[in-house]
Amino acid sequence: MVAVSFPCVVYYIFKAHFIERHGERFSEERRYRMARRCISIMMRNGRIKTESTGQELLPKEGGYIMYSNHQGKYDTLGIMYSHPMPCTVVIDAYRSKLPITDTFIDLVQGCRLDKRDMKKQLKAILEIAEEVKKGRRYIIFPEGGYDNNRNELQDFMAGSFKCAVKAKAPVVPVAIIDSYKPFGVNSLRRVKTQVHFLEPIYYEEYAGMRTVEIANLVKSRIEAVIRAQTKEKRLADAG
Repeated sequence: MVAVSFPCVVYYIFKAHFIERHGERFSEERRYRMARRCISIMMRNGRIKTESTGQELLPKEGGYIMYSNHQGKYDTLGIMYSHPMPCTVVIDAYRSKLPITDTFIDLVQGCRLDKRDMKKQLKAILEIAEEVKKGRRYIIFPEGGYDNNRNELQDFMAGSFKCAVKAKAPVVPVAIIDSYKPFGVNSLRRVKTQVHFLEPIYYEEYAGMRTVEIANLVKSRIEAVIRAQTKEKRLADAG
């Protein structure tokens, strides 16, 4: 896919570097439009189709945090492709330095989280909370890693919900299905993934809950959608 897209990759890398050097001239909306164009080109060349539902449920105003299950390198791209309004992502600092990923994270002004330094993690949580209060929208993967997760959920880390609690922001569960296939299956076949934005959980609903309870609530809602969708797919295939 990278080979087929190479001319576009080179063009957008240089353009992204230009934006970084002249950041004050480029709004978040303009950066996001460019990011989504890159994703669309990559999807076309990679024969990837992403179906999505629930955009009408997203809060119309203000910032919020989307919490999604984690399956692979395509997860953020699939969510951003499906999310009409500008948003960004929290990513492991080590993974963010991979080729192309580094430039993409700079373009969408994402947050690099250093998992080895607790002080830096706390600082990042506070910064995210402040940005969300001001209207930014973030994607967080509370499972942390994605090795061999596929459509099975792992434990959600309660600490990842501190950002939402401190910002008193809506929590938007996001269920992704088959998102491991684009970069995790060695095949030239067409692949289809799913992104489902679920009913937001507003601060008034979780204000009295501990972060571990919020984590379990979000996980249960995502898990229910994945089970329902995969069951429906099995029945359709059998029919």
